[in-house]
Amino acid sequence: MPASRPLFVTLEGIEGCGKSTQIRRLAEYLAAAEVPHAITREPGGTAAGEEIRQILLAPRDPALTPLTDLLLYAAARSQHLAQVIEPALAAGKTVLCDRYIDATTAYQAFASGLPLAHIQHVHALPGLDRKPNLTLLLDLEAGVGLHRARARQARDGDHLTRFEEEDFSFHRKVRAGYLELAKMEPERFVVIDASGNHDAVFDQLRTALATRLGLES
Repeated sequence: MPASRPLFVTLEGIEGCGKSTQIRRLAEYLAAAEVPHAITREPGGTAAGEEIRQILLAPRDPALTPLTDLLLYAAARSQHLAQVIEPALAAGKTVLCDRYIDATTAYQAFASGLPLAHIQHVHALPGLDRKPNLTLLLDLEAGVGLHRARARQARDGDHLTRFEEEDFSFHRKVRAGYLELAKMEPERFVVIDASGNHDAVFDQLRTALATRLGLES
């Protein structure tokens, strides 16, 4: 039997891990299984959030401070929760979200040095205290992820985001942060080996999601 309640599912991982591709495939899987769902992303998901996304991801000199990052992400997230995520869950839809609070923690705390307590304090506020039911972490070596991200940028003619421009040591800290978070909350996280081809990675993701939803994978 399918899960009796909708789930809030997040996909996380370093740059180039393939989240955007895989979340679309998971949405197609849920559609085929006739599971009501919504797909969204952070930062973004709302008109205001997309405007904040442009501020956050644009390279700039001097760079935004980690505390500024936190407050901007929190502002976009508050609007996202109120306008998109909470209404979808209330309507019985499982929500698939590309990045959420764990990205803020991995990037701003573990990689940028912001005290973890700052992030925890902000996200204890009403309207920001929703936690995912399931987090699918696409784990990949930092060097491989950066190579993929930069190859995609060259292929598509896109500009690198400010985080994609960071050096290898930064992304290694992001990955280590994600893995530490997974150790801290093993009941919420499922760590997915993202080093294989798209189909192999999707099979792992689909199995994890199907298990939590009570579906046949």
